[in-house]
Parts: sequence; C-alpha cells; structure tokens
Amino acid sequence: MMRLQIAVVGKLKRGPERELLATYLDRAQASGRAMGFGPFTQAELAEAKLPDADARKAAEADALLSKIPTDSKIVALDPGGRTLSSEAFAERLRDLRDEAVPGVCFVIGGADGLGQPLLERADETLSLGPMVLPHGLARIVLAEQLYRAMTILAGHPYHRG
Repeated sequence: MMRLQIAVVGKLKRGPERELLATYLDRAQASGRAMGFGPFTQAELAEAKLPDADARKAAEADALLSKIPTDSKIVALDPGGRTLSSEAFAERLRDLRDEAVPGVCFVIGGADGLGQPLLERADETLSLGPMVLPHGLARIVLAEQLYRAMTILAGHPYHRG
C-alpha cells in the first residue's frame, strides 16, 4: 500500500470546508484501497507567529518536514510547479505505486508560501494552476483530485473529462 498524506500550514475550522475535505479523502481511500493506495491522511500545522515572512516560511518548512515520514516522496504545491491534467496526475500516482514508493506527502504552505528548505527537499513541485488559492481551498482541490485519480485508475465513470 502506498500512503498518501497532505501536510499543510493552517487549520480548517469546523464546517462545510472540513466536511468536504473529509468526504473527498474518505472517497479516495475507499476507492484506492483495492488498487494499493492508502491510507489517505492529513497533518495540519499552525501558522508561525514570527514578524518576518522569510522567518515564518523557514519555521513552517521545518515544522512540515518534521511531519513527513522519511520514506515518503515530497510533492510541494507551489505556483511555480508544473501543472498536470487529472489523467496525468493519476498516471503519476500509479507510476509511483508501481515503483513501490511507500508514501507520498503533498505539502501546502501557509499565506507566505513554502520555505526554501522544503522546496529544496521536494522530489517534485506541482501547481494547481496560476491562481492563488487559500490553503483550505487548495487542500480541498487536492483531495478532490486524489479521489478523481482513484476513479480514473479504477475506470469509474466519476471522471468524464
């Protein structure tokens, strides 16, 4: 089984956003289990309370790195990353699973973005698109794409792209 984790700076409050995130992660886990994916987990970290943006990013990068299993590939979500279609994203996950990668951790930074130490450690950098998204919405979009990837790989009709 290949673990899939989302590590993010910022916490979602109770409400529709948290429920939607949980729905997509639960669906992804249910769909992915038979194909060797799971568990699907998340780690939320508080935003750093430092006065300088670079110091905040560095502190948050250290905190994020401490939450990532050492055997996981790190995929940083960053506006400068490459964009993938849903199909290409699904194929990439399948390829990583087939290469026997034990885990993949998708990392989403706080309001200032990801710190350089984390970007340097990342195995890949992806972008959800050119628009800036709040971390909560980015997490929901990523969770939906994880679920969509599972349905693509399973040949399920959810994905009709």
